[in-house]
Amino acid sequence: MEKILFLEGKFREKIWGGKRLREIYSYDIPSDKTGEYWAISDMGDMSSIITNGEYKGKSLEEVYQKHKELFGNPKDATLPLLVKIIDANTDLSIQVHPDDAMARELEDSRGKTECWYILNEEPASIIYCLKVDDKNEAIKLIDERKWDELLREVPAKKGDFFFVEAGTVHAIKKGSLILEIQQASDITYRLYDYDRRDDDGKLRDLHIEESKKAIKINKNKEKIKEFEREGLKGRVLTQNKYFEVYEYKINGRSEFIKENPYSLWSVVGGRGEILIDGKSYEIKKGDFFILTDEVKKFELRGEISLVESFTVEDKTFA
Repeated sequence: MEKILFLEGKFREKIWGGKRLREIYSYDIPSDKTGEYWAISDMGDMSSIITNGEYKGKSLEEVYQKHKELFGNPKDATLPLLVKIIDANTDLSIQVHPDDAMARELEDSRGKTECWYILNEEPASIIYCLKVDDKNEAIKLIDERKWDELLREVPAKKGDFFFVEAGTVHAIKKGSLILEIQQASDITYRLYDYDRRDDDGKLRDLHIEESKKAIKINKNKEKIKEFEREGLKGRVLTQNKYFEVYEYKINGRSEFIKENPYSLWSVVGGRGEILIDGKSYEIKKGDFFILTDEVKKFELRGEISLVESFTVEDKTFA
C-alpha cells in the first residue's frame, strides 16, 4: 500500500487574486487573477490529483472513497479538511462562515472553522474579530454601516498564526499570502464588499441576513506552544475540536513517530527530503503530501519548514 501521496492542486481565479503563486512557487497558474490554490482537497472538481505511486493520476476524492484503509478507515464520508494557499492582490470581502449546525440547516454541509498561517514576506494586515463584545451592538453597527467602529484590523507578518472559529467576522487584506487550513466546506457569507463590482459591472452579492445569524463574538485566542529537540524547532499552533496544526523547522535531521492514521503536510519553506523505511523523497517549498496509515515513523532532513495538520476522531475537548 502507498505510504506517501504527493498532490497537485487546483486553482481558482478571483477578482482579488494575483500572480504570486507563479512568482513564488512556480505554479502554472491560469491568469494573473489567481486567488486560491486548493492544494489538499477531495471536493469534487476541485479535488487534488495524486502525482506518484500506484494511484498516480487519480483524484484524492476517488482514492479517499475507494481506499479508506490508507486513512485508517475513518468514519468521515469525505476528507474533513481542506488546505489552500490564498494570494490577496487586493482586499477580500468582510465575511463570516457558519458553524456546523447552521451549515447543516441551510446548506447541507459542514461548517467552516479555519486557521491562517501567514506566508507573506512584506507586512500586511487582516480583519480579525470585532471591536465590540455584544452581538446586538454588532448588528446595530452593521445596519448603520459603521464599519470602522465595528471591525478590528491587526497586522499579519510571516510566521504569524490566527485561529478563525466559525462565526468570526474576518477578512484577508491586500498583500496577504496565507496557508489556510479549514474544515472542508466552501460556504462564505459576505457581510460587506466595499461596494465592489464584478467583471460584469454588477455589485457583488452580499448575504447580510445569513451573516447576522452566523456571527458569534469569538475571541479565538490560541496559546501557541514552542518545543525544541536536536535538529528541530517546532510550535503547536492549535489543538481544537476540528483539527490540530503544528509547525516544524528542520535544521539537519529529525526523526518522527506518527501517531495519527494520516496527516496532511505543507512545505512552506526550504528544501530537503523525507525518509520512509529507507526510501528518500525530495521535498521543497510549495509541495503538499499526505502520510498514510502505512507510515509509522519517518525522518526529515534538510533546511526546511513544514506545517502538519490532521483531525482526531472521537476526541473529547473541554
